[in-house]
Amino acid sequence: MKACLVLVAVLVAVVTACKEYAEHNARQQLDNLNKIVAEMANKDTLATWAYTSDITDDNLKKMLDIAIQHAKISKTLWTETIKYPWKTFQDPDLKRSFKKYSLLGMEALPEDKYKKFTEIVASMEAIYSEAKVCDFKNKSKCDLSLEPELTEKLQSSRDPEELKYIWTEFRSNTGSKCKGLYKEYVELANEGAKLNNVSDYAEYWKINFESSTFETDTEELWKQIEPLYQQLHAYVRMKLNKKYGDEVVRKDGPIPAHLLGNMWAQSWSNIYDLVVPYPEKKTVDVTEKMVEQNYTANKMFKLSESFFISINLSAMPESFWEKSIIEKPEGVELVCHASAWDFYDSKDFRIKMCTRITMEDLLTVHHEMGHVQYFIQYKDQPHIYKEGANSGFHEAIGDVISLSVQSTKHLKEIGLLDSDKEDKEQIINF
Repeated sequence: MKACLVLVAVLVAVVTACKEYAEHNARQQLDNLNKIVAEMANKDTLATWAYTSDITDDNLKKMLDIAIQHAKISKTLWTETIKYPWKTFQDPDLKRSFKKYSLLGMEALPEDKYKKFTEIVASMEAIYSEAKVCDFKNKSKCDLSLEPELTEKLQSSRDPEELKYIWTEFRSNTGSKCKGLYKEYVELANEGAKLNNVSDYAEYWKINFESSTFETDTEELWKQIEPLYQQLHAYVRMKLNKKYGDEVVRKDGPIPAHLLGNMWAQSWSNIYDLVVPYPEKKTVDVTEKMVEQNYTANKMFKLSESFFISINLSAMPESFWEKSIIEKPEGVELVCHASAWDFYDSKDFRIKMCTRITMEDLLTVHHEMGHVQYFIQYKDQPHIYKEGANSGFHEAIGDVISLSVQSTKHLKEIGLLDSDKEDKEQIINF
């Protein structure tokens, strides 16, 4: 009996030692992975920045060449990584890191299909960014881009026919041209997802949220805000009906998207003047004040930086000011949609934005710099953890900052409001 117990003890010790040895080797592999993948991510991001900042065939070729080269390396690294018995690891951090690296992503596609996938994405980006629309009142003038011309017209025009024309023409010059490409994109993305042992690309996207109840949770959140949204929707519809009449906006049913002041109807702030409950009360839109005070894009970004410093967060590194694009350059086709960039070397962070002197863009500047603040906070983490808790969390940080910035107290403190005193009607307006 004693001999059996000794044998069991020896076996347990051997198994434990083997597991510890396996985890020791795995940590070495993880250190190597983090280093190599960080270097590739830096080169990938530099090439993507170059292309999306100057959409040329040469920059596209460089970006695709790097992506394909790195896909080969990633596949080799992945093949080695999945040999480790990471599901049995005792160290939770090590186990989590290997779990994340066990997903290869779209690089799992065969080389020719991965190349096709990256080309399709780049082509759709180019179509979207280079799209031009003819002027509604002068059809011979056909150089209106999304940023700034179409965006500004959607914000300021109150002619329903012009708004409908802009909305429709932009989609004719983007969505219609992308339709075939997008179909191929979905087919390849679903194939890539299956190679990662996921049923389809939708399921692959949801992995980022690390929740088996993600869809149910989202549905529950929607149910919580649905009653308020229905009231807001009905109120805005009523105001637009009064402005445009029954032929343009029915008293029931959906609101025509082109009337909401935004190309995607995602923000309705640009029709504030049409829907404000108490128009005689002072507005919190400080665009006019910004223009009066000679605001520039640089001043807006410096103001944003000072806000973050005031709450004990970081100043932007010098390279941020040297390398960011904060105004639309002349004669260059680029992706103008505001975006924040982490170059995965713990020091290079940038924003690309075709900034306009408006309150909306002032809030967007703070939102994007909120992303950069998050980058800076996790810059010293291993590469596998250089990302937000999930993509939604990253966006939430930017939006929380925007809410703070547009408070009347803050706007008064920075000299964009004369008074922060509010009565009940002003609070409702806000």
